Amino acid sequence: MEENFLQPPDDDSVQVQNPDEQMPGLAGYVKSKFEDSENGRRVHEQKWLQAYKNFRGIYDSTTTYRESERSQVFIKITKTKVLAAYGQIVDILFNNKKFPITLDPTPVPEGIAEFAHAKTPLDDIVDPYGFEGDGREVPAGATSPDQLGSKYKDLPLEEGPSIAGEPQVSPAKEAAMEMEKLIHDQLLDTNAVTVFRNAIFEASLLGTGIIKGPFNHYKRVHKWSSSEDGTKQYDPYERLVPRLEYVSCWDFHPDPAATHIEDCEYVIQRHRMTRQQLRGLINKPYFDVEQIENTIAKGPNYQDKYYEDTIRDDETQPNTQENRFEVLEYWGVLDAKFAREVGLEIGSEMGEFEQVQINAWVCGSNVLRCVLNPFTPARIPYSAFPYEVNPYQLWGVGVAENMEDAQLLMNGHVRMAIDNLALAGNLVFDVDEASLVPGQNMDIFPGKIFRRQSGVTGTAINGLKFPNTAGENLQMYQISRQLADEETGLPSIMHGQTGVTGTGRTAAGLSMLLGGASLSVKTVIKNIDDYLLKPIGECYFQWNMQFNKDTPEIEGDLEIKPSGSIGVMQKEIRSQRLTALLQTVANPMLAPFIKLPNLMKELAIAQDINPDELVNDLSEAQIYAQMLQGLANAQQATSQDNSPTGQQPPNVGNTGSVPNGTQGASGAGNDGGSIGVGATPTAGEAGFTGNAPQVEE
Repeated sequence: MEENFLQPPDDDSVQVQNPDEQMPGLAGYVKSKFEDSENGRRVHEQKWLQAYKNFRGIYDSTTTYRESERSQVFIKITKTKVLAAYGQIVDILFNNKKFPITLDPTPVPEGIAEFAHAKTPLDDIVDPYGFEGDGREVPAGATSPDQLGSKYKDLPLEEGPSIAGEPQVSPAKEAAMEMEKLIHDQLLDTNAVTVFRNAIFEASLLGTGIIKGPFNHYKRVHKWSSSEDGTKQYDPYERLVPRLEYVSCWDFHPDPAATHIEDCEYVIQRHRMTRQQLRGLINKPYFDVEQIENTIAKGPNYQDKYYEDTIRDDETQPNTQENRFEVLEYWGVLDAKFAREVGLEIGSEMGEFEQVQINAWVCGSNVLRCVLNPFTPARIPYSAFPYEVNPYQLWGVGVAENMEDAQLLMNGHVRMAIDNLALAGNLVFDVDEASLVPGQNMDIFPGKIFRRQSGVTGTAINGLKFPNTAGENLQMYQISRQLADEETGLPSIMHGQTGVTGTGRTAAGLSMLLGGASLSVKTVIKNIDDYLLKPIGECYFQWNMQFNKDTPEIEGDLEIKPSGSIGVMQKEIRSQRLTALLQTVANPMLAPFIKLPNLMKELAIAQDINPDELVNDLSEAQIYAQMLQGLANAQQATSQDNSPTGQQPPNVGNTGSVPNGTQGASGAGNDGGSIGVGATPTAGEAGFTGNAPQVEE
């Protein structure tokens, strides 16, 4: 009889002392993987704890002070640097009010034509393939003419670029634009901006940001309809949308041997659920109602981890979540043999030890859900991006870890300065007790009287003043702060520091400092492009191809291009370069080589203008050009009709400074006068009214 994977072996000799430690079946398998991940990230948890304490300005509980140390001040420069990095990244990524994800067709698109043109008589030539060099070669990887896309399938179009100037379209490019608009709408529809912001903040602080999804989510759409009697009736409905979710590093447990999310054999997310949240899983697909009820009947099983009381800023109560359930969400591989014993439908062609991708939810010893990975192709629906790449770990390095030493130095020197000022600002007394009457109170206050029994006056009690070394300590503090600037790549001028000295006192020096800071931020943005935006964009593309049945025109061979790093470039310089390129269009010899619509869109983006609102495409541009030409012709015709007979319209054919309708200084002109600028007649000239009258002979 084959052993049941979900049940313990029926053997009386087996002594189970603690069922929670020796869980059988799939629950025990997931629990063991969870423990392996916990052990693998223990070192990183210590770094995260220290980073969080430096951010919050909390000294470690193990920190001890000498009796002479009175000051316990904490300088929160870590918080300032983390927020500065976070603000810079968010401003760069979302300054255009648009997600930094673009889609373009691949260089050789498959499944949809790159170009198509209106059919011409040239297409009816006996030899349809033409000859080499005639410009009609079919590019490598081009698709058949019946795959122009659903939008053009009924139109008289032929695949390939235009030959003789006939109208040309780009089905692949338009498919990419349709998909891009759809993804942006889905991201905005599910409040993805907040998800990205949370992940970026934790990446700045702890070094790694985690985002889950996209996964299926039924969003409630609010709708009001009118009944027959005219009253309003609330009639909501649910719509399937892809949704993202922020996951904290503390709840994310990946394969400890992996250095990238794609290398993970499994990933486990730890949930803290209330009784109500656990019961709410009953309404979700493929969850076992009986197992959920059994879990609730057993009662809460959540136990605080050693770091959770520190995160809550409360180390006095070890477990404040006793009424919660610990639910482990497993994404990863499972042997086909065990998958069949769980009840999953696995094809007979797959061997027992071949692995399949599954999704399982486990609480204690109960399996709440177990299904095959629903995505095609199968993937682990998590994206982990580092603030700074650690080449040998999945976990990245954050701002707080980079400046940990500088933070310790700043705290130490400031505390020393304050303690020294407390000593230097007060007198310390040297008392010769042999010169005083014994038994006196040695407290010092104004009007105090000491009884002296011997010695010279003024020698029994002497006030001593300690030297003031606070200046040296504060100087070291400034050096430590500069060290923090260098370690993080975030100069203090970026987060509002005034009184900048040294290089930052000049405009060129300040520009150099900001330029160096932009390089550091640019590296972080590039990591976000590679590890977050591109995978998220590809996952949204795959989700729409698999689950979105309403938009067949979006199908195509598309390439996801994250555009976050573009925002790092100085917009003024980019705008100037684009404007200079735009001036090239004035040259009729070079204008045909410029993609004017793309140039106008890039110029609008560089100036923080939405190109979709202001820049026309080619068809719209042609319409507006015809309208403007018509208006110009109408205006010219009106000007000619209003001009006197035999005269030119105003400012037409006149290149001099004399207005139209006047003559030069010869005196010949309209209405007997030369009345133009610079042409007024002088005494003795014809037309001057002060000349003596001429006597006729």
